[in-house]
Amino acid sequence: MRTVLQRVSSAQVRVDDEVVGAIGPGLVALVGVTHGDGPDEVATTVRKIAELRLFTPEGEGGERSVEETGGEVLVVSQFTLHADVRKGRRPSWGAAAPGPVAEPVVAAVADGLRERGIGVATGRFGAMMEVALVGDGPVTIVVDVPPVGSPA
Repeated sequence: MRTVLQRVSSAQVRVDDEVVGAIGPGLVALVGVTHGDGPDEVATTVRKIAELRLFTPEGEGGERSVEETGGEVLVVSQFTLHADVRKGRRPSWGAAAPGPVAEPVVAAVADGLRERGIGVATGRFGAMMEVALVGDGPVTIVVDVPPVGSPA
């Protein structure tokens, strides 16, 4: 599983001119699922999203996680994170899990964050989405969690 995290002041996702998810300060998590991703990869990804120390609250010392600051997370499925562009000019999507496999995995990431008490908004799986965000920093982190049993 590959996740791109971006620290934001706010973010929203629209589908057909309708806002389907919006957050205030927190993280946008673009989540790409590959073949073999399952509960172990979900648990590791949820832990990383919740616990990475990417925030320095004003007037407070030290760095804090989205969980510690009470921030929110906008989870958006992003199969294009697994594009292979090593050959030619057309990306290959073979490493991305198909929709019926990926959709429940992305949903499990959102649910896992909610179980930790984090406010979560989501996009709409498989839809053409417009993601708008106000970056904070900018801070952008790539979290790669290889499927269990694959070479790291």
